[in-house]
Amino acid sequence: MTAAHLARVAGLLADRSRASICLALLDGRAWTVGELARHAEIAPSTASEHVARLIDGGLASTTRQGRHRYVRLASPAQAELLEGLAGYAAPGPPAPAEGGRSLRAVRASEAMARARTCYDHLAGRLGVSITGALTDAGMLDQAGGFALTQAGLSWLESAMWADVAALRAGRRPLVRQCIDWTERRPHLGGAAGAVICGRFFAEGWIQRISGGRAVRVTPAGADALRCLQGVELRDVA
Repeated sequence: MTAAHLARVAGLLADRSRASICLALLDGRAWTVGELARHAEIAPSTASEHVARLIDGGLASTTRQGRHRYVRLASPAQAELLEGLAGYAAPGPPAPAEGGRSLRAVRASEAMARARTCYDHLAGRLGVSITGALTDAGMLDQAGGFALTQAGLSWLESAMWADVAALRAGRRPLVRQCIDWTERRPHLGGAAGAVICGRFFAEGWIQRISGGRAVRVTPAGADALRCLQGVELRDVA
């Protein structure tokens, strides 16, 4: 990494519309350029120009399916970079509706703080609470370097149906500590975090709110989390 490379990345994120596009892509899904344009409240032609710059700068990638072109973040590494910057820039927990903030905006901020996806793993109070529950159960060692214990690896296989050997053989770290930008405490990222988030969605334990990054625990999820094998999650449910 040279000063020129760092300046180039910083320049990509210095534009508000491109920053808005990147934050949208943090939900881990693929978006069309038109969807990104509506999200950033800009013209589709302008969004196409911004997307082209993000792709050229290595932050985003694109694929075609039929007549549509889909845009997503280039890899989990780019998501971790953006989430880290969001944590640095965050003003803190949501504030009451005042100073021109609409009730809708406040509610959206509160929903994000409660539970959201951070690319492909869980964040907000939900993600932090799951991380704390795993730690309390002796499955995650935060004091010794933020790593799953043998009990945690067994839990990942039995409760989350993960192929731990395959995850370890991949290029992505099995476990990564992300400092949550609303809770200011760590939540679980990496391949293990992605597995947990994927299982929660697959089982219908969580659902997205209004198609964004915020999620909510469903009634079925509340029941499941109360008796999730080996982990105490009543407060989360």
